[in-house]
Amino acid sequence: MENKRRWLGRRIEGILLFLFLLWIPVASSQSALRIPLYIHHREIWVEVAQTPEERAQGLMGRKLLGENEGMLFIFEKEGYHGFWMKDTFLPLSIAFLNKEGRIVWIADMKPLSLDSHLPPKPILYALEMNKGWFTKNSVSVGDVVRFSK
Repeated sequence: MENKRRWLGRRIEGILLFLFLLWIPVASSQSALRIPLYIHHREIWVEVAQTPEERAQGLMGRKLLGENEGMLFIFEKEGYHGFWMKDTFLPLSIAFLNKEGRIVWIADMKPLSLDSHLPPKPILYALEMNKGWFTKNSVSVGDVVRFSK
């Protein structure tokens, strides 16, 4: 009887550990700050990456990104901030934005590539969307991304 109780207790602990491990990715993805942005009166929703750790993680490991969803990278100061696609499975397009939110350059990025993508001018923000999103929505260099309508 005692062995059966120990076995049952260990089984319950194992199940709880398994459920906890399944919960961690869900909890961490839900904790990301999401905000709306506006381009040509179109609303998009983006996760915000503003700490060095969040920016380093970016969209790595993701297998899906909604049609009008993306990630906004916010830097502490303007500079020539570069991007690559290491461990990123999604084909993405990136818009580099100056401190006013004006797009200074747009580039397509290949999944799992180590190619560097550097803006031609200093930027304060970068916006990653599904590959081709900017072209499909007639968004180009010179357009402004706004934080409010």
